[in-house]
Amino acid sequence: MEIGLPLQAYGMELLRTRDNPEYKYTIAMMGYGPEDRSAVLELTYNYGVKEYEKGNAYGQIAIGTDDVYKTAEVIKLCGGTVTREPGPLPGISTKITSCLDPDGWKTVFVDNIDFAKELE
Repeated sequence: MEIGLPLQAYGMELLRTRDNPEYKYTIAMMGYGPEDRSAVLELTYNYGVKEYEKGNAYGQIAIGTDDVYKTAEVIKLCGGTVTREPGPLPGISTKITSCLDPDGWKTVFVDNIDFAKELE
């Protein structure tokens, strides 16, 4: 899979990949430096998807948080729409929650401690 090549042209490097055949996806982490010291972009390849149309090729932005449960509460208190209640992901147990911004774009909040364990 050539998931990292276009971003490498802009100086990003492929930091790691993780294949999850049971749930039919592969992730690739791209960044300008190590994940523990710089912002990272997570790209997802979904098995069997041959083509994306404009509007569905972009999935989400992921942001680290210390408490996904409290983050979901704050989103709701501010009138936001939580699209995935906080809790662990099947297969990797990392806790996340997700919401939609006012324009309908998805943001996922990922538990910082769980994500750090994924890096080990």
